[in-house]
Amino acid sequence: MTDSQNYSDNGEIIICLADINHSLKHESAVLNWLKSIAGKNNRAIASLEYVFCSDDYLLDINKKYLSHDTLTDIITFPLQDSPLEATIYISIERVKENAIQYKTTIEEELHRVMAHGLLHLIGFKDKSDDEKSEMRQQEDVALSQRTFI
Repeated sequence: MTDSQNYSDNGEIIICLADINHSLKHESAVLNWLKSIAGKNNRAIASLEYVFCSDDYLLDINKKYLSHDTLTDIITFPLQDSPLEATIYISIERVKENAIQYKTTIEEELHRVMAHGLLHLIGFKDKSDDEKSEMRQQEDVALSQRTFI
C-alpha cells in the first residue's frame, strides 16, 4: 500500500438526502474513489457529508449563509482542514441541468461535482480563469481514475 492510499483509508464519507430522492449508483465504489482523490493529494479525511438536495433547498442555504440570491450546483462548508471535515450540498436539479448543457450523463456530472467539492477542500480554487482551468484539469484527472465505470 502506498503512502497516498494510507491517507484515504481512514475517515468516513456519507451521502444524505435533504428534500429529494436520488440514489447514487455504485455508492461504495464512488465513496472509495473520493477517498482515493484525497489520498492522491496527500490529504486525510475525517468526515465528509454529501447532502443531495433540490434547487430551492440549496438556494435557501446560498441566501442565508452566503448572501447570494442565485442557483448553484454545489456549496461546500469546510469544518476542519486537517484531516478534512466538511458538509457539501449538491443540487441534483442543477446537476441534471448541467448534464444536459454539457452533453454528458447525470452520473458523470454528479461525479464531477462531488470531486469538485472535495478538490476545493484540498485547496484548489476556481475564481480566476487560470484557477478554473486548473480545477477542470483536476476534475478530469479524478474522473479518469474511476475504476467502477
